[in-house]
Amino acid sequence: MARKTILGRRSGVAQMPVRTGKLALAVAVAISGMAGTGTVKAEESDAASEERASVVLPRIDVVAPGLTDVSATPGAVTIVTEDEIKETRPRSTEDVLRRVPGMYIKREDDSAIVTNYGVRGIPADQYKTTVLEDGVPVQPGIFVGNQRYYNPRVQRMDGVEILRGAASLRYGPASSGGVINYQTRTPDDGLAVTGTVGSWNTREVTVEAGGSSPSGDALFGLVVTDASSDGWMDKEWDMTDVMIKVGSAIGDNQFLGAKFSYYENDAAISYRGYFQDAFDAGATFNPAPDDRFETERTAFDVNHEWDINPDMRLKTVAYWMETSRDYWRFNVDGTTTNADGHTVWNFTDILEGRNRDFERIGVDSRLFLNHSAFGINNTAEFGLRYMEEEMHDTRPRATRAAPRSPIAVDGQGLRRDRLDSAKSWAGFAENRFDVTDQLSVTAGLRVETYEQKRKDRQTGGPADTFSNTEFLPGLGATYQLNPALQFYGSVYRAFQPPVVGSVIGADDAPTDAETSVNLELGMRGATGPWNYEAAAFQMDFSNQVDPGISGIRNPNEGSALIQGLEAAMGYDLPAGFRLDGNVTWVPTAEFREDRVGGIAAGNRLPYSPEWVANVALSYEQGPLKTALMYNYTGSVFGTGDNRREIDPENHGFSGLVPSHYTVDLTASYDFNPRFAVFGAVKNLTDERYIAGLRQGIYAGPERSFEIGARYEF
Repeated sequence: MARKTILGRRSGVAQMPVRTGKLALAVAVAISGMAGTGTVKAEESDAASEERASVVLPRIDVVAPGLTDVSATPGAVTIVTEDEIKETRPRSTEDVLRRVPGMYIKREDDSAIVTNYGVRGIPADQYKTTVLEDGVPVQPGIFVGNQRYYNPRVQRMDGVEILRGAASLRYGPASSGGVINYQTRTPDDGLAVTGTVGSWNTREVTVEAGGSSPSGDALFGLVVTDASSDGWMDKEWDMTDVMIKVGSAIGDNQFLGAKFSYYENDAAISYRGYFQDAFDAGATFNPAPDDRFETERTAFDVNHEWDINPDMRLKTVAYWMETSRDYWRFNVDGTTTNADGHTVWNFTDILEGRNRDFERIGVDSRLFLNHSAFGINNTAEFGLRYMEEEMHDTRPRATRAAPRSPIAVDGQGLRRDRLDSAKSWAGFAENRFDVTDQLSVTAGLRVETYEQKRKDRQTGGPADTFSNTEFLPGLGATYQLNPALQFYGSVYRAFQPPVVGSVIGADDAPTDAETSVNLELGMRGATGPWNYEAAAFQMDFSNQVDPGISGIRNPNEGSALIQGLEAAMGYDLPAGFRLDGNVTWVPTAEFREDRVGGIAAGNRLPYSPEWVANVALSYEQGPLKTALMYNYTGSVFGTGDNRREIDPENHGFSGLVPSHYTVDLTASYDFNPRFAVFGAVKNLTDERYIAGLRQGIYAGPERSFEIGARYEF
């Protein structure tokens, strides 16, 4: 029984050519017309006749045929394909994202166990972007705590979708910077093993196994990665990542899929960085070798998809996640100075844990509908999401003699014992009106309502609560000028939920939610060997909010303005070469009013570079593929006071981080369809650069090498 094609009609509107790889083709085939019962084996298209297309289980994608395809989206869209990921040879998802237009990465370590990124000038330490994996939120805390403590591992990804503009309202709550959706792979039938070795004694093995039932109605997939490294700057880490996927057809119009994932990592990373003299001398030691960052995460998702009729589809995902992050850091005796009178790291015997346990449950259901209201073609999406979050925040203490064995020190056991929680509902409706064959207008509204609580388990007493409801409208349009060029634009009200520490216990002055009015105007297209996209954007923040969890400063931080341009272009050169490039220019990223701490109106936002650029020259001829990639990142201020000199008395929090560039070289060779080898040189020119400031200078990774092989049994 063939699966029915639905939600693919777009009368008279040309589909934009988009550079996609095998994954995108497989998704299109899977949704448009599948063989058998329609779940596990796609029909061979002309472009994919020589190999089996990848299986795609039911999941929520942010870009897909119908309402959410690229040509129907009134905002900038970037799709990173499986082939492009392989070309990058990434050590982490940071290596993938840093080459996306509008993205800036503030690196902390070579493995990106934790990550900081800014979109279109938004400071890289403020986490104002919704991050999903197969449509499911993956950040440990959204309403309750810090979002940066889990970064999905690149080894199980075969695609990334990045969405900006009003269409990102469909995937809140954090919509200022848009949406990042990582797409996990589903292994083909059989077994594949990939092994990699590299600099800093890095060792990695990934095993993929897949199988399907004789009828093709059921599917199983497994991806397991075990990796370890001595790490750049002796920041050693040991990581295990497991993902299991299963799925089955239910009759001829329903499909069920489930995914289980487990991740753990033990790393010697810390907030401590170098003082200026050590950085200038080329230091490569770990400034805090005994600090540990220990992460464990378990997650389970269940997806259901129901093709109700050719014009109606219901997609639902239920999810559960549990994450623990134990961060053990030795205290510092701040009275010790060097010959220049500057404070130096003199670690005491007292070890303190900043330990947080997160849990989330939720369900997200979306109805997609084709209809002909007002005598024109329409495509609508209606969504409803319920989510509960909890964070247990403790600060145990220990000693060097018994590390990570909590004890009472100086009459104190736990220095903190708090339980933060939140319940949230979100409703969403969007309709695209095909006004003419060329013009489509999309209108949408998202409503977020939530309640946050904090209970101090040390002092007892009732929990403090805070509740709020936000209405977030959006309006966008696309205009197909000709088959090679489309214009688009949107305006919407974006929202970033303040976490519990910003609304409870912050001088009894609950903050207003952070909102902004976001504007975007752009164009995209492709003709012959060219593809291109450009967009101008503006984000006008009414009230930026402290992204921390402790309410350590006044959360009502005032207004800000960001304005800029981003552009991307690709060209297929003769003889197997291809040139790709993108540039982001953010001339305005400023505070619009004075703030505490020496921040003046007109100062530039911290960790917001004016320029970011990427260029890649790739070559493919038969079994050989290679790429030379250049990344430029402009200078950034470490703090909003725009201090230029890196201040050792402020432990390196403030100062101007100079601009820098890196060059990477990658290559792969397929000896036959089953066996391939690959390699990479990262930071080819061995640039010494400052990646960021946080209690000292974070030095960017030096030149490194890796080589590996893959064999499919």
